Amino acid sequence: MSQAAETNPADMIRSPKAPQFPALPDRDLVFEVEQFLYREARLLDEERYEEWLGLMTEDIHYWMPGMQARYRDDASAGPLIERMAFYDDDLLNLRRRVTRFMHATAWAEDPPTRAVHIINNIEVELTEAEGEYRVYSTFVNCRGRNESEESWLAGRRTDLLRRDAGGALRLARRMICITQTVLLAKNLNVFL
Repeated sequence: MSQAAETNPADMIRSPKAPQFPALPDRDLVFEVEQFLYREARLLDEERYEEWLGLMTEDIHYWMPGMQARYRDDASAGPLIERMAFYDDDLLNLRRRVTRFMHATAWAEDPPTRAVHIINNIEVELTEAEGEYRVYSTFVNCRGRNESEESWLAGRRTDLLRRDAGGALRLARRMICITQTVLLAKNLNVFL
């Protein structure tokens, strides 16, 4: 009899483990962060890119790694900074992208893309640094072009929000993990 046949499936079931979540932040902070993310989405939907850039810190890192399908027993870590990324941008590179999107010769944006960002599942965690918050959220982005082109992206985001000198929230870090391993859209002329 093989070893696999001798293993009782009931022996493989582990006892449930209680999740370890940090203490909940103040409701006012959660509301402020939610409104920040919803307003950011509206700025993007309305192509108010210069105002969107105004939400960033000077040291922003906007990162969307390429996703890989891995087997569960693959010991490789999750997304790695050294691997391919759709976005791996600082503020200068984000400005360049915005300039390109808005330029008259940006044929991929004429006629303009109609975009909708849906932001949900927002969680806020305090960090050890005063005035910095780790924020988790999910998103769905639907884009329509011309008469019948439509593409969808869905995924998770992990953000680091930081208060500026005036107390306003600013986006300092964003990691975007989409569900697609192969980008199915014709282009990626969208911020998430």
